[in-house]
Amino acid sequence: MDTTLVFDPALISKYDKAGPRYTSYPTAVQFHDGFGASEYAAQARASNASGRPLSLYLHIPFCDTVCFYCACNKIVTKNRRHAAPYLDHLQREIALQGALFDRERPVTQLHWGGGTPTFISAAEMRELMQFTGAHFRLLDDDRGEYSIEVDPRETDGGTIALLRELGFNRLSLGVQDFDPAVQKAVNRLQSPELTLSVMEAARREGFKSISVDLIYGLPLQSVASFGRTVEAIIEQSPDRISVFNYAHLPELFKTQRQIDAAALPAPVVKLEILGRVIERLTAAGYVYIGMDHFAKPDDELARAQQAGTLYRNFQGYSTHADCDLIGLGATSIGMIGDSYSQNLKGLEDYYARIDAGQLPVFRGVRLDADDRLRRAVITALICHFSLEFATIERQYGIVFGDYFAAELAALAELQADGLLAVSASGIRVLPPGRLLIRNICMAFDRYLREHGQRRFSKVI
Repeated sequence: MDTTLVFDPALISKYDKAGPRYTSYPTAVQFHDGFGASEYAAQARASNASGRPLSLYLHIPFCDTVCFYCACNKIVTKNRRHAAPYLDHLQREIALQGALFDRERPVTQLHWGGGTPTFISAAEMRELMQFTGAHFRLLDDDRGEYSIEVDPRETDGGTIALLRELGFNRLSLGVQDFDPAVQKAVNRLQSPELTLSVMEAARREGFKSISVDLIYGLPLQSVASFGRTVEAIIEQSPDRISVFNYAHLPELFKTQRQIDAAALPAPVVKLEILGRVIERLTAAGYVYIGMDHFAKPDDELARAQQAGTLYRNFQGYSTHADCDLIGLGATSIGMIGDSYSQNLKGLEDYYARIDAGQLPVFRGVRLDADDRLRRAVITALICHFSLEFATIERQYGIVFGDYFAAELAALAELQADGLLAVSASGIRVLPPGRLLIRNICMAFDRYLREHGQRRFSKVI
């Protein structure tokens, strides 16, 4: 599979509008309170007939300090004791969820996210993993993809050793930018030496994959300054590098109001930063997976993309398309069978539901036939940059050109601009269109067409 990129500033400027990231279809804006705990439980029990493996996502929302750019669901506190009641309720939810699923279904994927999962103590980490293993069939042979998000400021060599002992074999590190002025502007002071020491410890302990997150578009960033950060990261040779676009939405996220909007790089500078990043990463041998993600050619993501098995879910790109995903903890999102669901966001509401012995699911959606069809189309495009009409027609019993006549017509301008090629057999996303894959997917989004734009970030 050819993953060559062409960075065309004129095309990017033309198509840089807001749109979904398609970690699901339908997207979360279509979730509704008519799908609650009882509907979720029914979906969970029915899924046991499939025998599909499971993926667990555990949300740990606590952070010691606030990063001004952050748009995650989080609780900022220096009081570590605040984690105890949350972990107690999380364990009780794990027990409720575990009772719904066949114990023989293996957990082939597990992820702790946040917040900062390493906010909790070593004893609490150990207890949480043991409790999870008591209610789900965790793998003990290192075959699973067990990952954790790590803040290097909350991690040392002992923590890394403990995580490996607990079964984690993949590590994701938040870096964002090494420039001291940028770090001060976003309230995330983190030295390169600290970050690199955590990466070295992970390699010593035998972690299979190390991923680094960067953000472009932060205040005081320049092409030169961010280039230095990218070079420093390339030198350390992580397996995956994610380069996220900072979306400044202070009206939605209060912490972003601490950022001086006048210090944000101008759109033309931001675009130049992205172009230089792509140039350096591809020159260093990284493969463009899609959206914000790059990986080494021998990484699991790159191999899955080449094999046509890459998938996308709420954790981003994934190699586990065959899993039912169980979201655990406040605000977590799951995908069971043909449904999506989300837990209550506020801690008090979450605690109250668990205290009542009930699942904390408060909204979701059950996919209909049209949703499943469009999800397959969008997944193929966003993961593989191509779509074979015959494959979709066989799977869903349609004539593609008839069913999607309006959508194909909507692609005409994108095709004229060289973003894609539509033939009698399918759609092929061309190198200039790969950075704009969200725009291409949006043509097949029925809800976007019917209801218009919602609160989405810009595509670049």
